[in-house]
Amino acid sequence: MNGLTWNIMLALIWVAMTGNFTGSGLAVGFLLGYLLLGVTLRDVPHFSGYIRKVPRVIRFVFFFIRELIRSNFRVAYDVLTPTDYMRPGVIAMPLEAHTDGEITLLANLISLTPGTLSLDVSTDRRVLYVHMMYLDDPEAAREEIKYFEKRVLELLR
Repeated sequence: MNGLTWNIMLALIWVAMTGNFTGSGLAVGFLLGYLLLGVTLRDVPHFSGYIRKVPRVIRFVFFFIRELIRSNFRVAYDVLTPTDYMRPGVIAMPLEAHTDGEITLLANLISLTPGTLSLDVSTDRRVLYVHMMYLDDPEAAREEIKYFEKRVLELLR
């Protein structure tokens, strides 16, 4: 079994032992199970990958929520003010992602963020075309998406 399965089992055992069948009880059990696995099995290669990946997932979730809120405010500000700040454009983004899963997750997360939309991937899967509502500086936009891609790849690899 993998680390996530063990962690879920430990969380369910915690919930059953405490009798606290709520989401918060399950979250506490999950956290305690993670800490237990981290302390007892940190030298086992199969589990050490899981132990390192959970903080990455948490950091990525907070990073994506921050980006989502930031871009929502930018689009809402532009909609609510009389001045139009949009400078739409399409950029070609060279990809470091190679697998279909990495490219799909990156493209979908870009499309979920307001003001950006993934349009297409080149046939050789090396370039992602992204439409942006606010394309003031194409190089800065590429660097921002590159950082986003780096975070996604850090999560998946």
